[in-house]
Amino acid sequence: MNCDDASVLVHALADGELDAGHAREVEAHAASCRACAAELAAAREMKNLLARTELGFSAPASLRARIEGAIPKPQTATDRRALLKGFALGSAMSALAASGIGFVVLRDVRGDRLAGEAISAHLRSLQGEHLTDVLSTDQHTVKPWFNGKLDLAPPVPDLAAQGFTLIGGRLDFIDGRPVAALVYRRRAHVINVFVGQALGAGPASPQLQVMQGFNVLRWREAGLSVFAVSDLNKEELEEFGAKFAAAENAAG
Repeated sequence: MNCDDASVLVHALADGELDAGHAREVEAHAASCRACAAELAAAREMKNLLARTELGFSAPASLRARIEGAIPKPQTATDRRALLKGFALGSAMSALAASGIGFVVLRDVRGDRLAGEAISAHLRSLQGEHLTDVLSTDQHTVKPWFNGKLDLAPPVPDLAAQGFTLIGGRLDFIDGRPVAALVYRRRAHVINVFVGQALGAGPASPQLQVMQGFNVLRWREAGLSVFAVSDLNKEELEEFGAKFAAAENAAG
């Protein structure tokens, strides 16, 4: 992939619209090209800015005056008051509906962006041969490794008996924030579990979505945000999320 190709695709990558194959190609190119890496970072920052921005519009008084002037004159004062009350009520309801829709859209955009960044981090770990900083199947080795590196203690349940083997952990970044990346394996499939703070208001229990050809689970646990990313099939990844959450709840 050259810069001309990448410049067309970086915004689609930032929007989470690429399939897994193209996402890998753009990430790999950006890793070796300073200009394309900067363009990708700028696109992601713009997405972040839009997600944080509150959208709103206040119509000028002149607009209302023009609308009132276009309304045929009513026969009685009583009819006119009723008409204006109806107009005012309709305007208020429209404004409330619009603000509600804007809130939902912004919330979903940020959630998708964070899920997209989790997928990118998952891909980097597989392509760069940097899957773990601490290689161990022992939860009592992996969990203490994060002490002093993060302002949180990530849950590291042992799920080997349920068919999900812990193989280690590493330090990673999502939304510009350091997060714990816990690595599990199911047969030949790697599951990256990212645990961090202030990564959006996720659901209370694991919720699955499909992006860029990957399955992503997202939820909040004990005040922490959790993303689990894998190419494992939906049913088994949902099973993993349920067992991960249940093990931590039992430990808490």
